[in-house]
Amino acid sequence: MAQLTLVLPFALPAPEFAPELVRALQAPALAALLSKSSSSRRLPLPAAARALPHELWIADALGLSHGDQGLVPGVAAGAMRGFGLDPGDGRWFVVNPTHIQIARTHLLMGDTRQLDLREDEGRALFDSARSCFEEAGHALEYGAADTWFMRADAWDEISTSSPDAAVGMNLTDWMPSGPPARAFRKLQNEVQVTWYTHPVNAEREARGQSAINSFWPWGEASMATEHANMLVANAGLRSFHPPRLAAWSVPGWLGALAQERPARPADVLGKLDGSLLLVCGNVAAPAIAADWGGWLEQMQLLETELFAPVLERVRAGAVKDLRLVLSHRDGHLETTTTPMAQRKFWRRPTLESLM
Repeated sequence: MAQLTLVLPFALPAPEFAPELVRALQAPALAALLSKSSSSRRLPLPAAARALPHELWIADALGLSHGDQGLVPGVAAGAMRGFGLDPGDGRWFVVNPTHIQIARTHLLMGDTRQLDLREDEGRALFDSARSCFEEAGHALEYGAADTWFMRADAWDEISTSSPDAAVGMNLTDWMPSGPPARAFRKLQNEVQVTWYTHPVNAEREARGQSAINSFWPWGEASMATEHANMLVANAGLRSFHPPRLAAWSVPGWLGALAQERPARPADVLGKLDGSLLLVCGNVAAPAIAADWGGWLEQMQLLETELFAPVLERVRAGAVKDLRLVLSHRDGHLETTTTPMAQRKFWRRPTLESLM
């Protein structure tokens, strides 16, 4: 029998809209999984966190957590290997090309999911920016159109944030800070100048798309920090074994960490064995955009494609232990159910725990 964990970023609706959304959501399988539980707890995001609850949770599960100080997960080296790149002995950052706009009183970064950056566009922008990075002493490696990697061995004292934590926020509070921040801003300005008149951006704007006018570094890691993080993970456990990771509809860095990338979320259920962690990120984009009609649509998709078949397997005993991790910006809900818990007929299936 298998142990299955489902991590669902933004599957918790924003608290101010939760009652109305829960009433509108028709998800009996999810209701049964949540209500007939053997354990349940809701945890707030630490005030000092520079990443989102699900990002910290996944990093901790994979042994990539920097600890409990609210730092950004150290995912760069692992993601590089997922793209077939060798981090060697360097200190690397994930680099996401992005769009930053001037709001009325501050700067805002848009959701990178909405950029729809094509492979040819990403490669062209990468090639034009690479000389700026190299002149500043930083190697730049290409993973995918929206996921690059920068080597910055001397940036050990910089404080960064995940792009999903910073999206839509006042960037004054989220920009990289610390002694290397000045070097980052200088490099950022040089890249922005290079891209200002780039043909890719001219073509994108002609199509009504946002220009790619900046980049966002985060997720700092090296082979040494990965080893140190793994030692910390093993300190509290006799033997720490990260679960097999499957990822669907997720950002490039997370897909690169995964051993499986199913075309549909339920595709992994036919070969469950041991411990599997499945991350489904399809709800994130509408939630970040406050598109609650889109959020309901994507949750209904999960009900059909994932929750119903998972419930069937739990009831049949094919899944020994099911953990659900549902999050929003400010915290997450973690519940566990088992075949025995699903026999609690006196518990009425309800989605009230989403509120």
